[in-house]
Amino acid sequence: MKGKFLKTISDYISHYKLLKVNGKYLVALSGGADSVALLRVLLTLGYAVEAIHCNFHLRGEESDRDEFFCKTLCNKLGVTFHSVHFDTITYARQHKVSIEMAARELRYRYFERLCQDIDATAICVAHHRDDNAETVLLNLIRGTGITGLAGIAPRRGYIIRPLLGVNRQEIIEYLDSIKQDFVTDSTNFTDNVVRNKIRLHILPLLADINPSVSESIAKTADHVREATKYVENGVKAAVNQIYKPTNRGCCISLDELKKTISVKYTLYEILKTYGFNSSQIKQIAESLNVETGKEWHSKTHTTLIDRGHLLIELIDDKDILPLKIYEDGTYIYGREMKFYFLSKQINSNNEVFKKPNCVCLDARNIHYPLIIRKIKAGDRFVPFGMTGSKLVSDYLTDCKMPLFEKRRQLVVTNDEGKILWLVNQRPSNEFRITPSSKKQLIIRFMEAGKG
Repeated sequence: MKGKFLKTISDYISHYKLLKVNGKYLVALSGGADSVALLRVLLTLGYAVEAIHCNFHLRGEESDRDEFFCKTLCNKLGVTFHSVHFDTITYARQHKVSIEMAARELRYRYFERLCQDIDATAICVAHHRDDNAETVLLNLIRGTGITGLAGIAPRRGYIIRPLLGVNRQEIIEYLDSIKQDFVTDSTNFTDNVVRNKIRLHILPLLADINPSVSESIAKTADHVREATKYVENGVKAAVNQIYKPTNRGCCISLDELKKTISVKYTLYEILKTYGFNSSQIKQIAESLNVETGKEWHSKTHTTLIDRGHLLIELIDDKDILPLKIYEDGTYIYGREMKFYFLSKQINSNNEVFKKPNCVCLDARNIHYPLIIRKIKAGDRFVPFGMTGSKLVSDYLTDCKMPLFEKRRQLVVTNDEGKILWLVNQRPSNEFRITPSSKKQLIIRFMEAGKG
């Protein structure tokens, strides 16, 4: 049994090229049967390993018992032992996540840091074939899609799982054969967690139908994982065809999106990176024919439909308040914008600015303070060259300006609230330079850090 068990794991490591003979690896050691077996196996196979134990302080004396066991075992085996303590409950409360998620985030964040500190090649964790079966069933219940049905990967980033080729029973038999004890987490036997319900109730029922159910699920997951590679390549090619990055997000042509084999899946691959969940993405995919203006929000981004395009843009940290300008000078507006104000007499050599980021206005009816602000509903102005007023929103629509840009559009107004300049677009005809003008106000706009 011992020799067969070791060979199975060795062959699995070789097949997936998980470990290097000259590498140094961290073993995540909880003290349970799986992690203890992983440590003993890797030592027996001749790999250089160190152990890391996380004390999450969730089970009182039992947590301290586990840490003591792991430290004692490592001292006996001559393995360098690392331990870390976490206030998991406080972290979960502060970050508004479950205890399980909090422990996961704390664990893997520390793993990565320690891996770098000791120059380890990777971290080995003790997930086995039964864990893989549980994960596939859990993802099936949650409806996570094809990626979820691929189960646990042998390698993901710096995390390696050498035990995925064996099951829990084989692990227990191996430990018995080498007379190695371990500790048991009492919470594994409570069925108040979904994963435990699957382990304690669902898998035993499936085993009545097929005693090799874990192995069968693992094979299916492996097939799905391989098929996923083709799917991902196809989706990546589709995304590259329709995805156009912008300074604050991206723009997707709906006509091109609708030509893809799967609109929903293509959208999923794009929008998940911007924090949108599966439910939102389903709604978006079903709403592509709605009129302009429909929008959805993740924690970090907003997406909306605008004249044949799906626009995704970063949400501002906060709405920028209006800025009062009391005299000539240079002013920073927000974090990215700079305005330059200069009043001067008009002479025969008067400079004429024809670039959209600069405007010259008749200063006789312009008095400080001036205001820089975003446009708002009902704003009107008289565009240069016209005699009648026009809604700013209508003017920008006529210019075919995307909705996100419209919302960010700035104006400069006088002390009476009249718009002097639609920034980077058009000055007001009411304040144009005429032959009788004697003094001008020059306003220049530029990105902060430029000009």
